[in-house]
Amino acid sequence: MRIVVKVGTSTLAHPTGRLNIQRMERLCKVLSDLKNAGHEIILVSSGAIGMGVGKLSLPSKPSDMPTKQAAAAVGQCELMYIYDKLFTEYNHVVAQILITAPDLQEAGSRKSNFHNTLARLLELGALPVINENDTVSTDEIVIGDNDTLSAAVASTIGADLLVLLSDIDGLYDSDPHKNPAARLIDTVERLDARIYALAGGEGSSLGTGGMVTKLRAARIATEAGCEMVIANGSRPENLYDILDGAHVGTRFLPQEEGK
Repeated sequence: MRIVVKVGTSTLAHPTGRLNIQRMERLCKVLSDLKNAGHEIILVSSGAIGMGVGKLSLPSKPSDMPTKQAAAAVGQCELMYIYDKLFTEYNHVVAQILITAPDLQEAGSRKSNFHNTLARLLELGALPVINENDTVSTDEIVIGDNDTLSAAVASTIGADLLVLLSDIDGLYDSDPHKNPAARLIDTVERLDARIYALAGGEGSSLGTGGMVTKLRAARIATEAGCEMVIANGSRPENLYDILDGAHVGTRFLPQEEGK
């Protein structure tokens, strides 16, 4: 099975911006085990800006573009160093791919080049780690969030499953922060107006996502015939249950048969 796993900043880092070492170690262990079982794994990882914020001891996530890009430049080094170190412990080779919006546009050769490189890395047995190139992205060429990026990657490479790991358990029928009786929706068979109406606002203070971006990702992925699951990243071991088809988080069914 070809699986794209997107991990959010809130999963990788503490609220301080510093790395959540225990959780990141468990994530890499589970992904390595799934790869050992024969699955092709592509990791779309947020966290560069958040880690840069922590490493530069900035008081909060910056709002101006130059400081965001500086934080990304510092944080991306840290992020890939840690991924390389942890995956090497399980004898897996990682590859870094940093992309901007033009790399995913239908017209031109850049999307084809991206697809060919990604496909060849999988053939060679590498584990690609993908992030938006935040050090050079501007308002004009920005993808904006890694939920959308991961769905575009899943669509481009013909993935069977996309898993969004975040700080939420899934899609609820109302805001769980305001309504204690809010019910987790187990399965979404079709994305309609009722489902879109359930989306809230922005995500954590360190990240850029929210339910709006996750439903946008669901539309991109499921229309390409890829199943998608939103689950809480605090327990990476949930990936085993998700692959077994267990009721974890919210599962979005493909809108087409096949790919």
